[in-house]
Amino acid sequence: MPSLSQDLRERIAEVRRRIAEAAQRAGRDPETITLVAVSKTVDDTSVLSAWHEGLMDFGENRVQEASTKIPLLVSKGCTARWHLIGHLQSNKAKRAMEIFDIVQSVDDLELARRLNRLSEERAARLPVFLEVNLGEEQSKSGFEASWLKAQASELAALDHLRICGLMIIPPYLEDAEQVRPYFRHARDLMAELNREQRFSSPLTDLSMGMSHDFEVAIEEGATLVRVGTAIFGPRSRLG
Repeated sequence: MPSLSQDLRERIAEVRRRIAEAAQRAGRDPETITLVAVSKTVDDTSVLSAWHEGLMDFGENRVQEASTKIPLLVSKGCTARWHLIGHLQSNKAKRAMEIFDIVQSVDDLELARRLNRLSEERAARLPVFLEVNLGEEQSKSGFEASWLKAQASELAALDHLRICGLMIIPPYLEDAEQVRPYFRHARDLMAELNREQRFSSPLTDLSMGMSHDFEVAIEEGATLVRVGTAIFGPRSRLG
């Protein structure tokens, strides 16, 4: 049985290989794709091992869990960049800004306004992604594409947010090819928003793709992929 560190090393190497091959198929440079390791429910020792293997970006779903984990890892010298990828309740926005570098899950206008106010108080500009519910699933939060196209100016006016791009969580389908249209839709939506200059500066990033479908996401333009199971092993469904 390989040690934890060796097991992680092999998993990470395999994910990097898959990223590189998907990028090659799409005629892209693998270095332009950021691997975000989804570390929810993962103990700090495993996260620290993954960081020592060269992973620099980690995604957490819950502010409460991250409030303990991130400061502990920082105290151990971990200099990773932390992404909030789960739903953010407005009453936890202030704490989220204290511990996360990027909020990927800005899913409604009121949350965006609150984050903007908090950023203004800190004299900062918070990097965020706009979560889009392309599957129009009732169980998932996120902006509707039609709303974004019609009302983007309301988000663009929030000048203490740096809107990096779009984040999507498509319907979970075992066949990754069936998810491709959602990834393509996200790419086309971002291109349309940029073409019509809906924001003060162009959106540059697409956060999409998880363990079972990130290769298809890369082929369709993902610049960040959120991978959990393929790195840390099976848990509750996390990417």
